[in-house]
Amino acid sequence: MKESHQRPDPDELLARVQAEEDRPEHGKLKIFLGAAAGVGKTYSMLDAARLRREEGIDVVVGIVET
Repeated sequence: MKESHQRPDPDELLARVQAEEDRPEHGKLKIFLGAAAGVGKTYSMLDAARLRREEGIDVVVGIVET
């Protein structure tokens, strides 16, 4: 019993990899939590946002107050 193994077509493999790279990625959520006022949550959040903007990444900031 002789099995025939075929090598994958390199052009097909390249097309698959390129298609995966072209897919839009999901956004990422980062939450800054702190139990006390004045511990630097807002400063840290805005500093991280500034760094991401410098890298060319879109940034959205929101706040929930309870």
